[in-house]
Amino acid sequence: MKAQAPAASNSKQASATTQSAAKTDPWLPIRFLLGSWEAKTTGGLAQAHASAGYSFRLELREHVMARHTRSGACIATDDFDCQHSDLLYIYSEGSGFKAIFFDNEGHIIHYDISIPKPGTAVFLSDAAQPGPQYRLSYTLLNGAMNGLFEIKMPGQADFSSYLEWSGHQR
Repeated sequence: MKAQAPAASNSKQASATTQSAAKTDPWLPIRFLLGSWEAKTTGGLAQAHASAGYSFRLELREHVMARHTRSGACIATDDFDCQHSDLLYIYSEGSGFKAIFFDNEGHIIHYDISIPKPGTAVFLSDAAQPGPQYRLSYTLLNGAMNGLFEIKMPGQADFSSYLEWSGHQR
């Protein structure tokens, strides 16, 4: 019996340590986003050929994660804004994450964030809101950050890829 007691105690300690790590680092599920990234478009309906940079960093004493973008070289159709810039603020709410997006074209998008697997974050806007629904996904795979911005117009059953990109940390 005495040999089993420490094992049970160690199991409880390991569980407490895991819970403690989650409490001390609430950003752990999306920490893979942090850093400065260079990206090049790889596809999507926008038909843009662009390079850009963006960074995710913790701000406001680590209460908010912010993504800042900057435009780079761009060749696109007339309806694509090659001078696009935006801000995305991620924050903790309840047991999950939410985000709000602003850009220089006047868009404001509220997102719920899910983490379907480690290294993947999916930002989904509310389908009940008027207008299109948006889905923004980031996946870190073999050191490359892959991004996908999709749109689902009212009445459509599926999302369509608007812009896809991939890049590495600077």
